[in-house]
Amino acid sequence: MGGLSMNEKNKMGLISIILLGINAVVGAGVFLLPGDAMKSFGVASIFVYIFDMLLVLSMAFCFAEVAGKFNKNGAAYVYTKEAFGDFCGFEVGLMKWVIGCISWGALIVGFPTSLSAVWAPAGEPHIQKIIIVAMIVGLTIINLLGVSLSKIVQNVITVGKLIPLILFIGIGIFFIKGVNFTSSTMVPPGAGATEFGAAALLMFYSFTGFESIAVAAEDMENPQKNIPIAIISVIVIASIIYILNQVVCVGILGDSLSSTSTPVADAARICFGNMGAGLVTFGTLVSVGGICMCGAFVNPRSCVALADDKMLPRIFARKDKKGTPYVAIIATMLITIPIALSGSFAELAAISAVARFIQYIPTSLSVLVFRKKRPELVGTFKTPFGAVIPLIAVCVGTWLLFQASMHQLIMGLGALAIGVPLYFIMKSYNRKVYGENLKKIV
Repeated sequence: MGGLSMNEKNKMGLISIILLGINAVVGAGVFLLPGDAMKSFGVASIFVYIFDMLLVLSMAFCFAEVAGKFNKNGAAYVYTKEAFGDFCGFEVGLMKWVIGCISWGALIVGFPTSLSAVWAPAGEPHIQKIIIVAMIVGLTIINLLGVSLSKIVQNVITVGKLIPLILFIGIGIFFIKGVNFTSSTMVPPGAGATEFGAAALLMFYSFTGFESIAVAAEDMENPQKNIPIAIISVIVIASIIYILNQVVCVGILGDSLSSTSTPVADAARICFGNMGAGLVTFGTLVSVGGICMCGAFVNPRSCVALADDKMLPRIFARKDKKGTPYVAIIATMLITIPIALSGSFAELAAISAVARFIQYIPTSLSVLVFRKKRPELVGTFKTPFGAVIPLIAVCVGTWLLFQASMHQLIMGLGALAIGVPLYFIMKSYNRKVYGENLKKIV
């Protein structure tokens, strides 16, 4: 045995993959969302989190099964393409990259906004723009320096965001007042199925991001074995954190939770004073920074996966001697900077939310397709209970998708339409250049 090659040594191991996933899923929402959850569905918001956890777990099982069959970059793009053909795969893959850039830009803007709570100048427009550009360029440089450095930074940031959360939950439990679970509003007056759906959709957003774990499969050790383990582990860990966090916030703040925009910081102030609130603010900043780092690493790999299959120009797949996809990384940076500086993210966030389901639903369906039509694809993990879990994921996921407003749905589907002409342009280009169909090439 000659040992691992340098490229193999630089790849992410199981622990780093899990930390990457936690970084992608556990974001600023864990610090800021409990108040909105309480406002939407009262104390029963705890059970809405449990509902979302079960839905996300069903989707995670599906992702884990199909991830165990492939070791390519692309995640949902690869699974959809292999199950439903090039066109569907291209739409999902392009949406993943573009929406990833939009989401990354929105998250970057959230950093100076959060920073302004402890450093007022960060809220000034010109300072904010400097911070935004500096963060995007800085994270891009870290990414260009290779997977090894990105892995170290990811791990440090993830641990840094988890420490304040674990301390808050672990100590905050002792400050819970049982009366807050009985005297507070269990369910807001008049709340029914529609309000439950809206609350479930709101809180579902906090679980998104796990689908990004498999996007950079080629930069991971033994991806077919490690990615399924990582996906399930991340969802279980994130679910425990979210549910316990909501329980502690409700138990400490009661009805006042619904009227605060900084719930965890307010609850921490009761437990630890201003020092505790400061620690939570630090955790929020690290959390936002961590997701930004994750976006910097994952988003370019979505572009690379499309370019590898000639669904985007091959230049986007170019890599340096360390295997870093520098063209895709720089292209992602150039797209993200103007998006972040534009500041118009409300509607773009709605498109992003709808686009998530464009990845989740086809991937869940692909489990059934691969089992029936591609039995030769032997994986490392199989979702239990036959077709039950994939069907639950598809049906409940579709129901939750349609809890979005019609405007959000139209905007999301409108974004998909952008890919239609681009797909046929690339198909025509490949036919001319390679003298064969795109489908034959890939």
